[in-house]
Amino acid sequence: MENVHVLTRQQDNNGDYLPYGQLYAEQNQVNQTHALVTQLQKTLELSKLINMFSAEAARIAQFAGLQFHSTEGVIEMTGSKSEGKNYAFDLMADGERLGQLIYFSQNLTHYAKQKLAKLHSVLVYPLRNALLFSRVQKLATKDALTGLNNRSMFDDSLYRKLERSRRHHRSFGLMLLDLDNFKQVNDSQGHQIGDQVLINFAEILSDCVRGTDTVFRFGGDEFAILIDDDNCDVCHILANRIRSRVHSNQLLASHSVTTSIGFSLSNAKDIPNSIFERADKALYAAKREGRDCYKIN
Repeated sequence: MENVHVLTRQQDNNGDYLPYGQLYAEQNQVNQTHALVTQLQKTLELSKLINMFSAEAARIAQFAGLQFHSTEGVIEMTGSKSEGKNYAFDLMADGERLGQLIYFSQNLTHYAKQKLAKLHSVLVYPLRNALLFSRVQKLATKDALTGLNNRSMFDDSLYRKLERSRRHHRSFGLMLLDLDNFKQVNDSQGHQIGDQVLINFAEILSDCVRGTDTVFRFGGDEFAILIDDDNCDVCHILANRIRSRVHSNQLLASHSVTTSIGFSLSNAKDIPNSIFERADKALYAAKREGRDCYKIN
């Protein structure tokens, strides 16, 4: 008797046989989901996570853009466009709301929404880990009061800036600033008003610098700016812009708070201590000359 090969077919919940093509498609989707889980677990970087996920979501639905909104800000896939309608999905993990995933599409069918919702269950736990990592990083590198970069971040940034400066033979500027009469505000008005003065000053600095410059708070009323330019005139313009904004700020002006500024350009022989000392000496020179001015060294 000849050998007989029997093909068995899987049944669905109603007892009906499933088509072979559907079985293959479902198995393929399971394999892709496992592969996505593996990929998502390899990174704690939010932007990479969203890009990886968007590539898999694009197998299910057509969309021009994808954004993730959370307390950490807005993260979007590379090349994201806000075209078409927006379809929002709240992402939850163990009862915790992580944020909202927004697709921009001409039309998301009910079927596509269901499929995407299932795919979101793969994303939420790697996403929660990435959000926690981002928050821990901010605590380590950001000033809690003003949201500016802190002293630890400054030390790292200055070192890297000097290394790049040597490689590209291009100087940069270091500006140190502190607030005149700030101690009097704390002593007479209390720390709540003092904190608001610091927040206002931090906002002024952030508004005055360009996108290539970086602002830091060391603590107390001490601040620094790394200026991505080898032209002294840029430093002069920035210093005057900051002083003008301080003079016109209602809170700072009402308490006679001004700023003293010192700055220096880097040179090829600089180490972190040497450029910092020059800028610090310039700052003290501004203090000695009556405050509310700037000096270069």
